[in-house]
Amino acid sequence: MIRIRRLSTASTDFQKELDRLLDRIEETDPQIDVLVREIIAAVRTKGDDALLEYTARFDRFRPASAAMLEVSEPELRQAADSLPAAQRAALEQSAGRIRRYHERQRVDSWTYTEADGTRLGQQVTALDRVGLYVPGGKAAYPSSVLMNAIPAKVAGVPELIMVVPTPDGCVNDLVFAAAHIAGVSRVFRVGGAQAVAALAYGTQTVPRVDKIVGPGNVYVAAAKRQVFGQVDIDMIAGPSEIAVVCDGTTEPSWIAMDLFSQAEHDEQAQAILIGIQEEYLQAVLAQIESLLPGMARADIIRASLEGRGAVIQVRDLDEAVAVVNRIAPEHLELSVGDPERLAVRIRHAGAIFLGRYTAEAIGDYCAGPNHVLPTSGTARFSSPLGVYDFQKRSSLIHCSPAGASELGATASVLARGEGLEAHARSAEYRIQGGGK
Repeated sequence: MIRIRRLSTASTDFQKELDRLLDRIEETDPQIDVLVREIIAAVRTKGDDALLEYTARFDRFRPASAAMLEVSEPELRQAADSLPAAQRAALEQSAGRIRRYHERQRVDSWTYTEADGTRLGQQVTALDRVGLYVPGGKAAYPSSVLMNAIPAKVAGVPELIMVVPTPDGCVNDLVFAAAHIAGVSRVFRVGGAQAVAALAYGTQTVPRVDKIVGPGNVYVAAAKRQVFGQVDIDMIAGPSEIAVVCDGTTEPSWIAMDLFSQAEHDEQAQAILIGIQEEYLQAVLAQIESLLPGMARADIIRASLEGRGAVIQVRDLDEAVAVVNRIAPEHLELSVGDPERLAVRIRHAGAIFLGRYTAEAIGDYCAGPNHVLPTSGTARFSSPLGVYDFQKRSSLIHCSPAGASELGATASVLARGEGLEAHARSAEYRIQGGGK
């Protein structure tokens, strides 16, 4: 019998119970931080020698030289060409959909001219070089390659450097094929904190980048925290999350499997069902019991559901909206008859899946929107990864003589009010008739 936490908005302790459910305080292991700091320092001082040392130590992969860490373009192309036709077609179809969606996010430079001839605007440019971390080992995520690399290419990033560990020298053709299809520039067979350090500071072989994106384990997350400021990073992602709102008419087995789809990631993933009718909630719970034994990752799903999952009973869909906005989930399914009516009231969610037929899993692979989403409640203030994450903006100011005169007078008053004489005089020199 699986034991999933039950909550009800009718309970006087509901808010406290919800707070406990959503308690996402993560204790960082000081020993991990110390080890990661040592690894970063070693890579900074020893470069390729440190990469080879740590790759042999942690991944049991021992290339004869640092140059052999790099995967050649023919090897990437061969990985794509050797895939079964169905896998190659699926990767290319997903890549095409992801590209078309993200092309709509691209922002162009703009200017406007004021009446006195002063021109103001914004110049948008792509980052020069981006690093993409891809997990290896037990799990391989070609979908993450596509989701991280394609927005960068759409943004106009000229060089994309991918790092991926290959424990025991084992190569995943799907990951390499995805890199080829997405247009990754260079790929290196190195992972862990040492790969993050190499991307942040550069070595003799691995070029330094401006931003690091992509998921990883606790060591990768710790390294990204420590190099932030030297380079930009996308986010520090927490465990996967899903909240499903049901009006009681979706097939219960569908909802059970949707909850499984996130719970199977790891034991810390969080799957929450929000519904109105007790009879329907019980029907979903019955399907969970029935379907779970047949799942390949049943132990992980059970641990996730019992440890961090929940079934929340609300009085109506209005309460459901309020609960969702409090949760701020990474993934939100609105499995109701009129999902658009609810969606416009959702203020905090990473991605919203509308209607009974829209499984969250579609968004993970091929719908088009990015699957790199804010977790741990950070949807309150952050957004999915997108083209905008690989672009930067410079302000443009071009004063006409008349504009310089008018604005100079205003700047002078404000600068003198702040006690900054040089600021004031710099502006005053350009006031017409002001002289030197």
